Amino acid sequence: MKLTVWTYEGPPHVGAMRIATAMKDVHYVLHAPQGDTYADLLFTMIERLKERPPVTYTTFQARDLGGDTAELFKSAAKSAFERFKPSALLVGSSCTAELIQDDPGGLAEAIGLPVPVIPLELPAYQKKENWGASETFYQLVRTFASQTEEKPAKVTKPICNILGPTALGFRHRDDIEEITKLLNFLGIEINVIAPLGASVLDLKNLNQAKFNVVLYPEIANSSALWLQKKFGQPFTKSLPYGAIGTNEFVTEVLGLAEISNPEVTAQKISKLFNRSAWYSSSVDSNYLTNKRVFIFGDGSHVLAAKKVAIKEFGFLVVGIGTYSRELAREVRASAEESGLKALITDDYLDVEKAIEETQPELILGTQMERHIAKRLGIGCAVISAPMHVQDFPSRYSPQMGYEGANVLFDSWIHPLMMGLEEHLLNMFREDFEFKDDATPSHLSHETLSEKVDEDNTKNAENTVLKTDGNEIFWEKEAEEELKKIPFFVRGKAKRNTESFANSQGFTRISIETLYDAKAYHAR
Repeated sequence: MKLTVWTYEGPPHVGAMRIATAMKDVHYVLHAPQGDTYADLLFTMIERLKERPPVTYTTFQARDLGGDTAELFKSAAKSAFERFKPSALLVGSSCTAELIQDDPGGLAEAIGLPVPVIPLELPAYQKKENWGASETFYQLVRTFASQTEEKPAKVTKPICNILGPTALGFRHRDDIEEITKLLNFLGIEINVIAPLGASVLDLKNLNQAKFNVVLYPEIANSSALWLQKKFGQPFTKSLPYGAIGTNEFVTEVLGLAEISNPEVTAQKISKLFNRSAWYSSSVDSNYLTNKRVFIFGDGSHVLAAKKVAIKEFGFLVVGIGTYSRELAREVRASAEESGLKALITDDYLDVEKAIEETQPELILGTQMERHIAKRLGIGCAVISAPMHVQDFPSRYSPQMGYEGANVLFDSWIHPLMMGLEEHLLNMFREDFEFKDDATPSHLSHETLSEKVDEDNTKNAENTVLKTDGNEIFWEKEAEEELKKIPFFVRGKAKRNTESFANSQGFTRISIETLYDAKAYHAR
C-alpha cells in the first residue's frame, strides 16, 4: 500500500460495500476508525443512489484505542440488526481497523444474532477492491446456495442465472437490461440476477438454473466455478462485447441452453439489432484504418476492447495494460499476440509515461486516462472503472450486447472525428475564415478580444524554454510551422526539436532548426 493522488481500485472493503449495496436485504457492519467512512460518497455522489449504502460503521476514534474497541463493534452490530432487520449480516474491518485485530467475525458470533453472520477476511494490504467484491459474493453464494444439501433434479428448461453486476459498476445496470432482453429474445428464461437486485432467497435458488452467464469475470468467476462444482452448472466464457463478441456469446448460450433452431442464429439476430455495421461499408470508414490506440482498464474490458478495436474498427493497438493483477496473465498473453509488452500497474504515472511514449491517437481507458488524455490533447473514451458521475448517464447506454456495440461505436469514433476537425482547423488557421481574431458566431467581439489578448500573453510566456541552464527561444515562423503539425504528434515534435537544439548548443529555434531536427530524428 502507498499514498497516491489517484488510485484505480479502493481497498477490499469497498468491494464488499459494492456487493452489500447491490443486494436487497444484506447489511454490512464495518469496524473502521473515524475517517474511513468516505465510501458513502462513491454511491451517493457518483452513482447518485437515492439512499446511502447499507453499511454501519463503528467509527472509533484515537482515544478509543486505549479502551475496549471490541465492545464498540458488538454494540454497533447489535444496533444495526435491530434497526435494519437484514436477512444476513456481513462483518469485517477496514484497512486501518485491521491493524488492531479485534476479530469482527468472532465478536458478531458471540452476540448470538438470529440471522446468518458472514465474516469477511479481506487482507487490505495485499488485496484490492475487485478481489474484495469477488470474495464477498463468493462467501454469500457459498453460504446460502449450499443450504440445498442435495443436488436438484437436472434442469431441462432453458433457464440461466446472470452473475457479476454490482453497485458502482461501469454501466452494469444498462448491461443487465440489454442482456436480459437478448436472452429473452432467444427464448432463455432468467432465474436470478446477482448480486445486483438479489435477495438472500434468490441466492438460495441459484441451483434452479441450467447454466450461468458470467458478465463480469473479476466479480463472478470464483462463484461460477463453485456453482459448477456444486451443482454441475456450466458458465459462459465469452463476453457480449462488440458485435463479434455478442455473436460469439449468442452462439455459446444457445449451446448451453440446448436450443437448436435454424431461424435463431447469431448472424440473423445481429442484423436485427446492430446498427453500426453499415459504417464498415462506407467510404469514410477508411479514415479509421490503423488509427493508433492505447487501451488500459480492468482486465476483462481491456481484453474485450482490444478484440473490438482490431477486428471491428481496424485500429492499430500500440499499447495495452491493466491494473487487474488477477487477469494479468491473460492480458500479457493477449499483448504478446500483437507483438506488445503488457503494462501491468496500478500507478497512473506509469500509464501516462507509456501513453507519451506510444503517441496514440485515441485512448480507451478509465477516468484517470481521461485526465491524462486532456493534458496530452488526445481523444479518449472511458471503457472501464474507475469512473466518475458522467459515466452514469441518464440515457440508456449499455456497453454489452448489440446496443452496446452501437454505443461503443459512437463513443470510440467521435473523439477521432472531432480530432480530425481540430486538426483541419489548425491546418487552415491562416485562412481568413479561420484566423484567430475572427469572431465565432456565439461570442461577442469584446469577449473574443479578451481571449485573444490572454492567448497572446500565454504564447509569449511559452516562447522561452530553459534547458540545462540555457534559454532557448522559438522564433515566430518556427512556432507557426509547429502549429501545422497534427495535434496528436505536435508535443513529440516540439520535444524532439528542443532536445536537438540543446544538443547543438543553439539558443534560438528557427524554421531551419525545426526541419534539421526532423531530419536528425528521422535517421
